[in-house]
Amino acid sequence: MRIARVVLLAALSLPLHVPAAAAQAENKLGFVNTERILREAAPAVRAQKKIEAEFSKRDQEMARLADQLKRMQDELEKQGVTMAESQRRTKEREFSELSRDFQRRQREFREDLNQRRNEELAQVVEQANRVIRQIAEQEKYDIIFQDASMPTHASTSPSG
Repeated sequence: MRIARVVLLAALSLPLHVPAAAAQAENKLGFVNTERILREAAPAVRAQKKIEAEFSKRDQEMARLADQLKRMQDELEKQGVTMAESQRRTKEREFSELSRDFQRRQREFREDLNQRRNEELAQVVEQANRVIRQIAEQEKYDIIFQDASMPTHASTSPSG
């Protein structure tokens, strides 16, 4: 399993600094680079590609709207002084409405994208944690540190 190799490599990627007293206790410690797992593990890469495919159409639509806004702004700047007052106000109102619509859609897009990314990454993290626990149990690690945060004990049950 590819994730197991990445987890094991990430676990061994940080140098081990153990105080003399801890070294005498002969604890087996491991370190996991979660960021690297989320960046390089095959499930994480697949999740990222899935999200990109899922959101590519909306992303292209947002780019088209941004281009349309830019063109409208350029037109208003170049031709605004020569337009009739009522025509200029109408164009400015259209620009303002489109700008508000764009900002609303952009905010919704970011929220939806972040929610989906969090959902997909949560699955990757869950899978990685299972593999880390398996490696910890098989290799008889006493403690596994993840990104210098609170330690995860190897004897921790899979449910938490």
